[in-house]
Amino acid sequence: MERITASYYIETPFDPEDAAKVLAGEQSSGTFVSVPGETEELKERFAAKVESVELLETVAQPAIPGATDRGRGFQRANVKVSWSIENTGYNIPVLISTLQGNLYEITQFTGLRLMDIQLPASFGKHYKGPAFGVNGCRELTSVTDRPLIGTIIKPSIGLTPEDTASLAGTLATAGIDFIKDDELLSSSANSPFESRVDAIMNVINRHADKTGKKVMYAFNITGEIDEMLRRYEKIVNAGGTCAMLSVNSIGYPGVKKICDQRALAIHAHRNGWGMLTRHPLLGIEFKAYQQFWRLAGVDQLHVNGIQNKFWETDDSVVNSIKACQQQLFDHKTILPVVSSGQWGGQAFETWRRTQTTDLLYMAGGGIMAHPMGPQAGVVALQQAWQAATDGLTLQQAATQYKEFAKAVEKFGTKN
Repeated sequence: MERITASYYIETPFDPEDAAKVLAGEQSSGTFVSVPGETEELKERFAAKVESVELLETVAQPAIPGATDRGRGFQRANVKVSWSIENTGYNIPVLISTLQGNLYEITQFTGLRLMDIQLPASFGKHYKGPAFGVNGCRELTSVTDRPLIGTIIKPSIGLTPEDTASLAGTLATAGIDFIKDDELLSSSANSPFESRVDAIMNVINRHADKTGKKVMYAFNITGEIDEMLRRYEKIVNAGGTCAMLSVNSIGYPGVKKICDQRALAIHAHRNGWGMLTRHPLLGIEFKAYQQFWRLAGVDQLHVNGIQNKFWETDDSVVNSIKACQQQLFDHKTILPVVSSGQWGGQAFETWRRTQTTDLLYMAGGGIMAHPMGPQAGVVALQQAWQAATDGLTLQQAATQYKEFAKAVEKFGTKN
């Protein structure tokens, strides 16, 4: 029988092997005490199994509140636990409850983090995965040999549909590939969703008719399921190519319902990510997290950025990009969305660390606040990536490219 395996990083004042057995029991057939009906036959078929325990360091203070010190400190360990696929079937919400449910409540742990998941091959047949993925998004934007360059409408909220459409037109003329609503904007008092779609797609469609290049605009359809489906259909009928979802707010079934329509590329925004992962001994690692959304069918997923404005380290960002690039069954790979305080200056380190241009490289202020205007901001990002992949240094690129040089003057102290 196929099994699902999860890897955890734990901390406990108990014996780690005993703590791992508690986790396995709590998240499968057992509870805190033996109960009638919990036969050996039942446990053999449905009980989770501790596959391995790798002891690590012992620390004096617990990472988070939980069990009290038992006189030997707090032992950390890498633990692998497996479940029969019979327990969950292909029900991802139940799988999430199994891998990430009450185990965080167990008093035996003063730290617990889901690091990775190994799913049986049959999941790849049950789920379709992304409809577009990297290659599909490249085809939709007519970008073949560099990162997709994108931006976020700023101010985040408050612009009218006409204001937003005017800005989209400016950016389209500058050669932008991708524009998105901010996650804070859905359908505000002065920017109703339907009016915004009409105004923006009128500009984008006219630009596409003139140039042959259609800018991908990710309209934020986040909401209740029926509302999202109506907004999705609105985008399709208007000639749009992308919808944005705040995946943590919507939840797995809602995200999959939208992805299953398979007419638009799905831009997955992970706002709320820090709540799930910022503590190193709590929550979930991106390598595990991204698998759920790829099974649901998203095509693009945020990974933060090198030298970003948030807390996440460069190593973490690089690992997230690599996770998106790894093959998951025979599904399409997804486009990592690099963002958070980006401008052209980070292109050089991003290229050095990842050696990939299969990215959606997003800059908000890095484009909008360019001293020569948003058009020059787009050009400066294109120049930066061309220079990086050509092997130039940031300083050499600033000498060669006027728009990028102005970006260095404006943002260089942030690099």
